[in-house]
Amino acid sequence: MLKFDQVLHAQLGSLKEAVTGWSEAVSKLEKSKEKADTGLQGKAEKADWKGENAGVTQAFVRKTAKEFGDALTEATSIRNILRDAESEFQAAKKELERLVAEAPGKGMRIDQQGTVSHLIRPDSRSKDYDGPKPEVADFEAMNAAIKAAVDRANNADDVASRALRGLVGTDKNNFSGTKYDSLAAASKVQDAEDAHAAYELYKKGDEATPAEIDKLNALFKANQKDPYFAEKFALEVGPKGSMEYWADMGDPSDGSRLGVDHRDKLKDLQTNWSMTLATATHSTSPEMEQWKADVIKAGSEPIQTRGTSPYGFQVMSNLMRVGDYDDKFLKDYGNGLVVTERKMTHDGRLPADRAWQQMTGMPSHLNWQGGDLGNDPMIGFMEGLGHNPKASTEFFNGSIDVTPENSKDDKKLDPFDYFTKDRQWPEELNDKGDRTKEPGYNALGHALESATTGHPYDAETEGLKDVRTKENAEVMQKVVERYGDDPKYMHEQPGIDDSLGKMGAAYIDELNRSLETTSDTTMEEQERSPFGFNDAKGNSRFGEEFNTGLLWNRGDAVNFMGIVSQSESGHSTLSAAESLYTTSVLEEVGPKPGFNFNERELTDARTTLRIGSEAQGIMDGSRMAQIDADYEKDSDEHKKAVAKTTEWVKFGVGAVAAGGVVALTGGAGGVLVPLAAETVGGAVTTFIGMEATDMSEKYEKDELLKKKSDALKEEALDTGKSNSLRPGVAYASDTRWSYDERNYLNENLVEHIKNGRLHAADNNLPDPYEKKG
Repeated sequence: MLKFDQVLHAQLGSLKEAVTGWSEAVSKLEKSKEKADTGLQGKAEKADWKGENAGVTQAFVRKTAKEFGDALTEATSIRNILRDAESEFQAAKKELERLVAEAPGKGMRIDQQGTVSHLIRPDSRSKDYDGPKPEVADFEAMNAAIKAAVDRANNADDVASRALRGLVGTDKNNFSGTKYDSLAAASKVQDAEDAHAAYELYKKGDEATPAEIDKLNALFKANQKDPYFAEKFALEVGPKGSMEYWADMGDPSDGSRLGVDHRDKLKDLQTNWSMTLATATHSTSPEMEQWKADVIKAGSEPIQTRGTSPYGFQVMSNLMRVGDYDDKFLKDYGNGLVVTERKMTHDGRLPADRAWQQMTGMPSHLNWQGGDLGNDPMIGFMEGLGHNPKASTEFFNGSIDVTPENSKDDKKLDPFDYFTKDRQWPEELNDKGDRTKEPGYNALGHALESATTGHPYDAETEGLKDVRTKENAEVMQKVVERYGDDPKYMHEQPGIDDSLGKMGAAYIDELNRSLETTSDTTMEEQERSPFGFNDAKGNSRFGEEFNTGLLWNRGDAVNFMGIVSQSESGHSTLSAAESLYTTSVLEEVGPKPGFNFNERELTDARTTLRIGSEAQGIMDGSRMAQIDADYEKDSDEHKKAVAKTTEWVKFGVGAVAAGGVVALTGGAGGVLVPLAAETVGGAVTTFIGMEATDMSEKYEKDELLKKKSDALKEEALDTGKSNSLRPGVAYASDTRWSYDERNYLNENLVEHIKNGRLHAADNNLPDPYEKKG
C-alpha cells in the first residue's frame, strides 16, 4: 500500500524507461511476427510434405509462428499496462506536488505524512494578521484531494501488479497471449475473474469448507467497493440466488457445521455479502434495475430450503444490515416490505410477528451478527436505513401507499407513526436466549439517528462534520414530539434510549435555544440568542423561518431532555454534550482572552452558563426521580444508580476540528455535538483535559455504601452542580487571562451557574415512568 510520501517522492524515470524499452520490443516483435506469418508459416503451408514429416513439422512450424504472435500480444499488453500505470503515477504525483505548493497560500501546511494543519494556528496569530484563514471546508477539500491522489496511485499499482503477474504466467515455455489495451481494461478483466471465482464458491452453498468460505470472504473484501465486480457477481448469482444461498446457510436442519463451528466466518460473510450487494445497487444498468425490481417482487415469496421456508424479505433484510445501499432502492424496498406486512396482518389487525411466521419447518437463523436471529425483516431494513441517511430521512418524512394496486383509493401510511407508535414490534431471541423487543427498537433508533443527523449511525468519528439539513430537522421535530410527549414511548421501547440521547446531543444547540425563552409555548427565540448554529450570514441551516424561530418550544425541550435523561445512557450522553456545547459557546461569545473587556461584554457568557447549568439541573433531577421510581430506597441498586449519575464525566472526549463537530466516544459509542465555532480552541481543549468528580468510583471502593439514599442523592446533586462549573472554569483558566481576570471571571460566572441550577427546579419536569406489574 503506497503512502503519501512515497507517491509524492516517487522516482518514475525507470518506469518511463521501461515503457520505452517495451515499445521498442513491440516494434521488433511486429517485424518478427510479419516474417513468421509470411515467411516461416507461409512457406510451411505451401510445402507439399508427406507422411509423418507433414504431421509433425507443419504443426511445429504453426505453433512456433503462433508464439511470435503471442509474444507480440503479451509485449504490447505489458507496454500498455506500464504506460498507463506510469501515467497514473505521474498524475497522482503531480497532483500532490500541486497541493503541497498551493497549501501555504491557503494558510495550510502538509507534512511528510500528508497531514494537513494550519500554517499559523488561530491562537498564535497576531492582532493585525491579515493572511489566509482557512475554514473547515478548506481542510476537508484538501484532505479529500490528497486521499484521491494517493488512492489513484494505489489503484494503479494494484491493477498493474496483478496484470503483470498474470501476463508472465506460470508456463515457462509459452507466451500467454493475453491482450490488455489499457489499465482500465485489465481492471475490468480482473473484476470479472474475481466475480466468477466468487460465483463458483457460492455454488457450493453450505457444503463449502471453512477454507472456501475464507476465500469467498477474501474476494468480497478485496472488491466490495468495486462497482464492476459487485454488479457482475449480483447478476451472476441472481436476486433469488442470494436469498436461497443465505436461507440455506440459516437452515439448522441440514447437517452443516458452519453455523455451529464457524459463526465468525458467517458473520464476516454476511457483512461482506451485504457490502457487495449494496455497491451493486448503485448501478443503473437495465440488468441491475431489473435485479432490484425482482428482489422486491420476491420479497413476499417463501424461500424453501430443506427444513425452512423464510420469506424473501426476511432473508434479504439480513443482507442489508451493512453497506451503503442505493437510496431509491432502499425506499422502494421499504415501501414493498411495509405493504406486504400490512396485507399479511390484515391492515394491522394482527400483530407483526404473525406476518413473519414461517409456513413450514424450523425457524431460520438469518442473522449472524448478533442481537437477534433475523426473523423480523424490519430490523435488517432499519439497520440498512441506519447506514443510509438520505434514504432514512426521506423514508420517515414520506408516506407509503399501502394499496398500490388500487389507484382509486388513497390509503396512506405514515412510516414515522407506524414504526414509533403503531407497529407491535415482535419479540426476538437475543444472544442470551431471552425473548425481547430490544433488537427491533435498537435498529429503529439507528435508523432515526441517521435520519436526524445526516450521518450513518456508526460512522467513523474522525472527520465528521455537522451536515444537518431542514429535512433532518423535520424528522427531529417528530422525534421530540413523540418521545417528549409521554415517558412510555421511550421506556416501553427497550434499546432506543441511547439513540435518543445521541439525537439530543446532535441538536443540543437547538434545545438550548428553546430553553432560553421565558415562555413554555413561544416559538420565537430569545432576541440575539447566543445559541444556535447559523451560517456566516446569520441564516439558519434549517430554513429562513428558523432564523429567529424555534424547532420546538421550551416546554417540549424540557420534556424531551427530561424524559431522555430518565435513562442512564440518555442522561450520560446529554450531560456530556451539554457541557461540551456550553464550553464552545462560551468561548465563542465571551470576551477573548488577552483583551480587555467590560461588564456588558459578559452578558452572553452569563446567559450561556445559566442555560447550560439549568439544562444539567433538568437532566439530573429527571434521572434522580426515575431512580426513585425504579428502585427501593436505600437498596444497593438504588444507591449504585445514584452514584452512576455523575459517571458521564468519564466519557472519553476526542475533539475533531471538522465542521464544528466534536466526537464524544463513551460506552454508548460516538456522539456528534455541534460546536458554536468551527475550530476547537483553548476553552474546549481545557475542558477536555479537565478531571471531574465521578461518584461511581467512590462507590466501587465502598466509600458510599453506608450512606442512606437521601444523603447519597444530595451528594450526587452537589457533585452534578460542581460538574456544571466545568465550562466556566475551563474558560476562566485560559493562561492568557491575567490573575485578577481569572479570579473575577470565576467569581462572576460561577454565580450564574448556581442561579441556573436553582432555576432548573422551577421547571415542570416530566413524571417518571412507573413500571407495569
